[in-house]
Amino acid sequence: MDNTQELTHISLCAGYGGIDLGLKRAIGDLRTIAFSEIETFVTTNLVAKMEAGIIEPAPIWSNLKTFPWEQFCGKVDILSGGFPCQPFSSAGRRAGDQDPRHLWPHIVRGIEICRPSILFFENVAGIIGAKLGQDWGADIKGTPVLLHILRELERRNYTPSWGVFSASEVGAPHQRKRVFIFAQADELKQDGIDYITELLERPKDYNGEFGSLPESWPAKRGENQYSWEPPRTVKNSKSKDGQEVGESTRESNVGATQHLEPEMGGSTDGIAYWMGVSELYESFTNRQDELRLLGNGVVPRTAERAFQALWKQVNK
Repeated sequence: MDNTQELTHISLCAGYGGIDLGLKRAIGDLRTIAFSEIETFVTTNLVAKMEAGIIEPAPIWSNLKTFPWEQFCGKVDILSGGFPCQPFSSAGRRAGDQDPRHLWPHIVRGIEICRPSILFFENVAGIIGAKLGQDWGADIKGTPVLLHILRELERRNYTPSWGVFSASEVGAPHQRKRVFIFAQADELKQDGIDYITELLERPKDYNGEFGSLPESWPAKRGENQYSWEPPRTVKNSKSKDGQEVGESTRESNVGATQHLEPEMGGSTDGIAYWMGVSELYESFTNRQDELRLLGNGVVPRTAERAFQALWKQVNK
């Protein structure tokens, strides 16, 4: 790790970049040099954010299984990813490693080739109870998937740690619990550890590019909306002068009694708050694509908190 330059980062299964933004908030000096994302509508979102100058321009590979790791050997400080949750999700078939979307072996290959100093992964809480459906490497059928992943990292000379973190613990009104896995290469020297610790402890200015996230965002029901927020839909309501209120009216009357829907849904355990912001997603014609993008996403401040906590746990 070269502590004279900004840290480099590869984002796997990038989504809208929630983990990336969380790392950016935590560390500050971080440049993403490559993405991997298979969904076309998600890739469209990433490109739109690059064109808008919100995220750094970088190549996007659609197939993680054929990602050219050799091109990035020795050039990656941090590797992150929200690898597919479907094989382990409690809401799905929980087919585990037998699911064709199981990408973990391909990520391991990248770790072996590139040897990033830091690994940071995210998955659903269902991974805790999931078990391998077959023998996999040195681990036998029935081994907890999370234990298998931690062992795989240890076998490759990384010191791992993990924890469950939720959006609610950073102030959001919904749970969105996620498992975060952190691992640090055993060869990371003390000056590199000191450098990242310094970056984590450095006062942050969240008014800069790619990090413009107020402490309370978006505005809650009954509060004035920020100018950059997507307008909320007002249903069957009239303005003070008796005129019908349009569908794209922005809420400006604190304490208003009319029912207001968040731009991206209304479930208190889902994606209503802190997700539907222009920094994270581009509006799609297909609302289902929007919901999938946000439904699979990570709240940036949750990722920030997870990285900080797990870093301290490994380097205490």
